[in-house]
Amino acid sequence: MAARMCSNLGRPLVSPFPSTKTPARGRKFSVQCCVLDPNQSHKQLVYEVKHKLEKEHSSLPIGKNGRDDEEMILWYLKDRKFSVDEAVSKLTKAIKWRQEFGVSQLSEDMVRRVADTGKGYVHDSLDVYGRPVLVVVASKHIPEVFDTVEDQRLCVFLIEKALAKLPAGQEQILGIFDLRGFRNENADFKYLTFVFDVFYYYYPKRLGQVLFVEAPFIFQPVWQLVKPLLKSYSSLVRFCTAETVRKEYFMEETLPASFKD
Repeated sequence: MAARMCSNLGRPLVSPFPSTKTPARGRKFSVQCCVLDPNQSHKQLVYEVKHKLEKEHSSLPIGKNGRDDEEMILWYLKDRKFSVDEAVSKLTKAIKWRQEFGVSQLSEDMVRRVADTGKGYVHDSLDVYGRPVLVVVASKHIPEVFDTVEDQRLCVFLIEKALAKLPAGQEQILGIFDLRGFRNENADFKYLTFVFDVFYYYYPKRLGQVLFVEAPFIFQPVWQLVKPLLKSYSSLVRFCTAETVRKEYFMEETLPASFKD
């Protein structure tokens, strides 16, 4: 008996009965083949978000930046770490806001009066990282001069303009707050909060970095008030000098004129 058992060692045992089960190795191979690649998985999630938006929020507009805009849906899915429910919630708020704010109706003529002050503009050239650049000149912002809504319209118009300049493969913009000459009368806690709220809720992950250039001592109380409200965007803020802007973010021929002094 022992000799027979030893003689069978090293040889596969054959069942006297035919088996209809798939061998283990075959089963493992079939499971691996059923795993979707990331792109296919993302397409399925985009479809799920579109379906939920159509079913639960059919009154929302369609088309570019609407509830069926697949590019926009995928962007919000990425922002919400591919949670369908969270993406639907944030998208719903964003699309409603765009509709109520009248983003698609904003034009150069509508914001010209405020833009002519030079308090904010989109720079003609990209930075060295290939990002469109939105510049805010704090010393030219006097809260009492214009209605709050006018300043907010200029802000959103410039964000849209900067995003329209995104080159292929680039997804984010650079924000520069030029704080040279900043005085107490330029402080506008409400407006600064609006700027970052707009980016956080309606243009998520579009702001790659924010430079606070030459911030004077009197700006510190404003920053201490605003910082807790910025959420994750506070980590994007870099306090720096004008020289840093010149050396690290632009070439001589692409430098904004106000930084050539």
